[in-house]
Amino acid sequence: MNQHKFKHIFSIRLNFLFGAIIFIFFILLIKIFYLQVIKFENYSALAKNNSLKVIPIAPIRGQILDRNGEILAENKLIYTLEINPKNENNLKTIKQKLSDIVEITKYDIKKYNKILSESYYSSTLPIKINLTNIQVAKFIANQYKYPEIYLKQKFARFYPKGKSGAHFIGYLNRINKKDMKELKKLNRLESYRGLDHIGKTGIEYFYENRLHGKPGYKTIEVDVNNQVIRTVSTIHPQHGKDIILNINYKIQKVAEKAFGKYKGAMVALNPNNGEVLSYVSQPSFDSNLFINGIDETNWRKLNDSVHKPLINRVVSGIYPPGSTLKPFVALAALENNIRRPPFSIIDKGFYNMPNQSKTFKDWKKGGHGEVDLIKAIAVSCDTFFYGLGVELGIPKLNNVLKRFGFGKKTNIDMPNEKKGLIASAEWKKRNYNKKWYQGETAITAIGQGYTQTTPIQLALATAKLINPNKNLRPHLLKESSTSNYMQDRIDNSINTNDLDLVKKGMSLVTKEGGTAAFIGKTSSYNMSAKTGTAQVFGLKKGEVYDESKLPDKLKDHALFIAFAPSEDPKLVIAIVVENGGHGGSTAGPIAKKVFDAYLNEHN
Repeated sequence: MNQHKFKHIFSIRLNFLFGAIIFIFFILLIKIFYLQVIKFENYSALAKNNSLKVIPIAPIRGQILDRNGEILAENKLIYTLEINPKNENNLKTIKQKLSDIVEITKYDIKKYNKILSESYYSSTLPIKINLTNIQVAKFIANQYKYPEIYLKQKFARFYPKGKSGAHFIGYLNRINKKDMKELKKLNRLESYRGLDHIGKTGIEYFYENRLHGKPGYKTIEVDVNNQVIRTVSTIHPQHGKDIILNINYKIQKVAEKAFGKYKGAMVALNPNNGEVLSYVSQPSFDSNLFINGIDETNWRKLNDSVHKPLINRVVSGIYPPGSTLKPFVALAALENNIRRPPFSIIDKGFYNMPNQSKTFKDWKKGGHGEVDLIKAIAVSCDTFFYGLGVELGIPKLNNVLKRFGFGKKTNIDMPNEKKGLIASAEWKKRNYNKKWYQGETAITAIGQGYTQTTPIQLALATAKLINPNKNLRPHLLKESSTSNYMQDRIDNSINTNDLDLVKKGMSLVTKEGGTAAFIGKTSSYNMSAKTGTAQVFGLKKGEVYDESKLPDKLKDHALFIAFAPSEDPKLVIAIVVENGGHGGSTAGPIAKKVFDAYLNEHN
């Protein structure tokens, strides 16, 4: 092939290639024009439908444990079937569709509708909770049949102890309108995205901020069919912190068992730092009933019960202190140099007011004979304290009661604490527009009348008999430092010698002749105590109290405060047994079982 012919063939090929490139480029220009101009609106709309969605990631709630690591509240992985409330859902159709997999009951539908009326955050709501593994497997195998139903796994709260400790542990329930209003007020709405439960009572409520954590977020891109295209970014949640309590669950079980079927409350404190080691409110309830909304039957059973199991009696139960007030009344007398030993009276079983206007009877017919302040505490002599109260006067008496914490909240880390009541002439005038009578001072001195207290107040006041100059605050949360709960010293101005006289009287309560002598006979340690009986109703003139003829609801309350060992107290206990009769015979044995268990473990 000559050179000229070769150049000609090369030129043809080059022109063909160049032409092909121009043709392809021209086709691309047409295509671009078609997409960018002719089909612009169509493809622009499709592109806009590829949107970004922000999905909250719920944190795992912190656990609640006792001081030894016993789990009191934990999280259990469960599976739920959920539907989008924004869709037009026919629940009857959904029920029929799922009939081969799981039964959707009338209660399930009722609960769904209740959740729907109160829910705010969830994009889907449960129609069936806590599926079995078999039900989950069946649903997954047939999932294509149920595009409107979502299978979700989540952590649900679980209380392994059931009724035990329910009042201090508390419970979760779904977020409602009231919660929303409060969260908005506190500017904390964002911290609950992806969460549909919140603490309602007890520790679950009080330490909600620590327990619930902070939600994370996942940003995803989805197409027009809501199919995920890609994950754009992920911010991981901050899980809630575990709460460790001062509660000793071994002692808690002993206390609850000792209470048996009685109603009432008991609290046990470390008198040196205010740690709450046991916290009993009876009757109790199962916290698990409330997690996803309690059913109507169980709610009526609890709410309408005459025994009021939902009341947290330790902090919200209000009771006359009865004779458990006498050690503090005695301190007020000693501080004002009234009836200081060796002063004594001859108790014949009654006390006449100075103007002979009224006669008050002692609990013991015939009286206690010769009685000084120490014996008056040991045998709980009403006659002695009637006269003491009248001589002392209500202002001086109340001054000491206030310094021991009566009439004000202890600020324990528990919601709904009541402050009790210290009555005075000013209080009565303000509330009843009536004057205060000397006889009211007399009965106040034995813990009757208007005076009211809570079991936690009684426990704290008893602890202050041991450490009067420490600003103790009862607390359930266990911290590495107790500085949040206790200042080192305060000036409570209680004379040490006066305290020793009162403590001596309390130590004799469990000795021969004392109102709880039988307890001391079977103890390997010394216990100092004070028994108490509080009237539920007033007797008419000339009427005699006969417990055997009364219905349970009208029987006296039994009270008991104590600390042990007397020489170096490790534990303080305060008990109120509603309609239990006498403090020594009913409340005392409960306290002894708790002291036995704690001191044996402590040793």
